[in-house]
Amino acid sequence: MSMRIAFLASQTSSAQSAFDVLTERYGNVEPNTADVIVALGGDGFMLHTLHATIDVPAPVYGMNRGTIGFLMNTYNESELIKRLQAAEQEIINPLTMRAMDRNGKLHQALAINEVSLLRAGPQAAKLMISIDGRQRLAELVCDGALVATPAGSTAYNYSAHGPIVPIGSDVLALTPIAAFRPRRWRGALLPSGANVRFDVLEADKRPVNADADSISKSIADIDWVEISTESEVRHKILFDPGHGLEERLISEQFS
Repeated sequence: MSMRIAFLASQTSSAQSAFDVLTERYGNVEPNTADVIVALGGDGFMLHTLHATIDVPAPVYGMNRGTIGFLMNTYNESELIKRLQAAEQEIINPLTMRAMDRNGKLHQALAINEVSLLRAGPQAAKLMISIDGRQRLAELVCDGALVATPAGSTAYNYSAHGPIVPIGSDVLALTPIAAFRPRRWRGALLPSGANVRFDVLEADKRPVNADADSISKSIADIDWVEISTESEVRHKILFDPGHGLEERLISEQFS
C-alpha cells in the first residue's frame, strides 16, 4: 500500500541528515496533499509542526532527532510505512488564549502544552485568579502562573511542581510558579471546560508577559489573560503501539 508522506525537519544537523535519508527512501510531498506528516526533531519542533499544520487534515508522526522527545517516536529509518500503518492516534484539544495588553490591544493564540504568565521585571507579579467568572484567589504573589493541558502537564508544568494529568481525565492544571503568597498554595485541577482568567494587579509596577507554548514572541505588559479549551481544534498525533501519551504520562511518574 502506497502512502504519501510529508517530511518536515528542524534545522539541527541530525534532523537535516535524517530528512535527506528518508526523503530519498520514501519520497516527499507537500503537507496539504499528504496522508501523514512525519516531523523530525524534538518536542519543540513537534509543537511548531502542529501549530503550522493546524488546517491540514493529515495526522503528525514524530521521530526523535532532539533531546527529550516526549511527543516523539523512536527514530528508525527502516519499515517506516509499516510503523505508520500500525500507529495509534491521539487527539489533543489545545488551549485558546486571549490576552489584553495595557495599550488596549487584544492578542489571541493557541497552546498545545500550556499558557504561561511570567513577571517581566525585578518585582514579583501580583495576579488575581477567576474561574468561570467567579473570583477564586484575590491575590497571588509569584514569579508567574500557568495553565497546562494533560499533554503538556509533563513539560513546564511539571518543572514548576505541578501535577502530571492523565490524558483522558478532562482536566486542566493551574500551577503557580514560585508562589510567595499564599506560600503553600500549590495550584488547582480544573474541569477542561473551565474559563480561567488572570488579572494583573499593579501592572505598572509589576509588569507581566504571557506566552502560548513559547512558540512565538511573548506578549508584553499584559492587563489580563483568559484561557479555555478550544474544543473545535483537534490535533492528531500518531504513536507506535504501546507508546501513546497515556502510557508515557504514567511512565513519567515512575522515572
